[in-house]
Amino acid sequence: MRIGVFDSGVGGLTVVKSLLEHQLFEEIIYYGDTARVPYGIKDKNTIIRYSLEALEFFKNFDIDLLITACNTVSAYALDELKESAPFDVIGVVEPGILALENSVTDKSANILILGTNATINSRAYEKPLLSNQYCNITAKATGLFVPIVEEGLYTGEVLKSTMKYYFNNLDHPDAIILGCTHFPLISEAISGHFNGNCTLIHSGEAIVEYLEHHYNFNKKFKKTELKLFASENPEGLRKVAHQWLDL
Repeated sequence: MRIGVFDSGVGGLTVVKSLLEHQLFEEIIYYGDTARVPYGIKDKNTIIRYSLEALEFFKNFDIDLLITACNTVSAYALDELKESAPFDVIGVVEPGILALENSVTDKSANILILGTNATINSRAYEKPLLSNQYCNITAKATGLFVPIVEEGLYTGEVLKSTMKYYFNNLDHPDAIILGCTHFPLISEAISGHFNGNCTLIHSGEAIVEYLEHHYNFNKKFKKTELKLFASENPEGLRKVAHQWLDL
């Protein structure tokens, strides 16, 4: 089975990491729209247009499935992608919600959702959780984490100060949805800020759980071929992939 993974930049490589670890696919084709990252500060129509343009790239390959690893794309453009694609398209928001529901059964648990401005404004996570009777939800736009991760600052004073800025007045969460694919790179720091006593919902692991539930995988692949493409600076993307994925 050959799949495509689409992200606004390099963050979707955290999803690729989980896919590689679970050995579900023979080939993964990754495309990062690095020329126009971040999507999280764009308006809805622009996000949809960029996403449909990325879809045209994937039509050049014989893929069976496209994963939109970008939470912002999943929140705003998933329906349009599904309507236009000749293959299945899934996003990361629905798997993240299902993973949260499977991990946290207490409907009064304190749930913190982190994401870009666009993802948080869409309320894509909040609405389904509220509909399912989760009643204690805080959604926080934490867009500064994206450039911090892009700079490779996974620890240190810059990250600590930013977490203090965002989290200073928040109650201790029981669960945190990492609603941006960049955020798993700083998950240990986020968890540590809250003394490690909370459940983290990671898009990569959530998508694997979703895939294994909805698709029939008959075999594991000892080696998955990974092809990397970017709209700008593909060498930069490959460098990050080697660092994050231990290639």
